[in-house]
Amino acid sequence: MSQTRILVTGGAGFIGSHYVRTLLGALGPDDVTVTVLDAFTYAANLANLAPVAHSDRYRLVVGDICDRELVDGLMAEHDQVVHFAAESHVDRSLASAAEFVRSNVLGTQTLLDAALHQGIDRFVHISTDEVYGSIPAGSCSEEQPLHPNSPYAASKASSDLIALSYHRSHGLDVCVTRCSNNYGYHQYPEKIIPLFVTRLLAGRKVPLYGDGLNVRDWLHVDDHIRAVELVRTRGRAGEVYNIGGGTELDNRGLTELLLEACGADWESVEYVTDRKGHDRRYSVDWRKAHIELGYKPHVDFAEGLAETVAWYRDNSEVWGRATRPGQATGTAPC
Repeated sequence: MSQTRILVTGGAGFIGSHYVRTLLGALGPDDVTVTVLDAFTYAANLANLAPVAHSDRYRLVVGDICDRELVDGLMAEHDQVVHFAAESHVDRSLASAAEFVRSNVLGTQTLLDAALHQGIDRFVHISTDEVYGSIPAGSCSEEQPLHPNSPYAASKASSDLIALSYHRSHGLDVCVTRCSNNYGYHQYPEKIIPLFVTRLLAGRKVPLYGDGLNVRDWLHVDDHIRAVELVRTRGRAGEVYNIGGGTELDNRGLTELLLEACGADWESVEYVTDRKGHDRRYSVDWRKAHIELGYKPHVDFAEGLAETVAWYRDNSEVWGRATRPGQATGTAPC
């Protein structure tokens, strides 16, 4: 049986490692091999890949997606690319946007150049609902004009447009996915759910921005990677696919659920000054992925959240220590 050789960028991070573990797990396809390319910046963790570390269909390469020589050489050895690698934390982009432009825009363009040069069969670019900006009502379809409001969102919108341009200009087989807010185990504790859970379990206070009424749609990471695999195997070249979770909550409502799950109360919450340009509401219309690919979310939010809280309670040795190849472990901040 011929093997499809897949290069997964950012495969040591939260979502990328879920994808790798799924592909190489017992229920994954047996006709793929996977190479992870990851620079191991702060949010990557070698422990995320431990379950597949001894698979003969897995290889790890430590490197930068902006390294043209490295990337071109890897492209020559692969058939397809699934591109998760990105700087992704909005607060960090507000403090320093340069690395977001470098990694998300230049890094994506470097990968696309190499993919075109080496004749890659399919390039799946993973993006975000934040590129659409804030909407007061309804949901954004894939045809919605992009209106990013943070440096992070702007860098992702730029990378989306560059990726699609390689299809339109050069005929490269490119698909773009735009997902809503992911949650689940193995997420670095800076996003709201793992940040609040790890702090509450330690008896610490949690920060709630502004009035706490910003609304997000929550997508379990298992559902997200299921959608990514549908796009990789069945998506149409040159198309964008929104991936939603179907659970809209404002941050105050989410906080209430997290307090209950962690055995805490509102005395543990500190209201803090709202961040700059904090989008009020995101929502994507994912009917296209459902109609064309058969996608729909499977994980019930209440069950998924309970499992996530339990994982952080039971696995502090994984999320609490960021490990990198060839380095001693170090404590990751909460």
